[in-house]
Amino acid sequence: MSERSAVVVPEVEDDTSDQLQPLYHVILLNDEDHTYDYVIEMLQKIFGFSEAKALSHAVEVDTKGTTVLVTCELEKAEHKRDLIHSYGPDWRLPRSLGSMAALVEPAAG
Repeated sequence: MSERSAVVVPEVEDDTSDQLQPLYHVILLNDEDHTYDYVIEMLQKIFGFSEAKALSHAVEVDTKGTTVLVTCELEKAEHKRDLIHSYGPDWRLPRSLGSMAALVEPAAG
């Protein structure tokens, strides 16, 4: 056998299901019981967004009813949703009795 024909080809696994996790959206839902300031502050604290990016999401949720905040693996998405749900009421509005609502949904694949 010549040296050229002795090349070893590495094994390649066909199943990548263990390597790639499906992605999920964290979606913030609009309501009338939280101010822009609340939304901006919450998004900066939970997601580390800049003020401009947080404002952009606040405008989108107010005008469209929802905004996709982040797309990530399920465990992180559920954690971020839970942080939104536990953020508490908007002290600026007496009628605000609790946190905003958010959903976790599979990202379109």
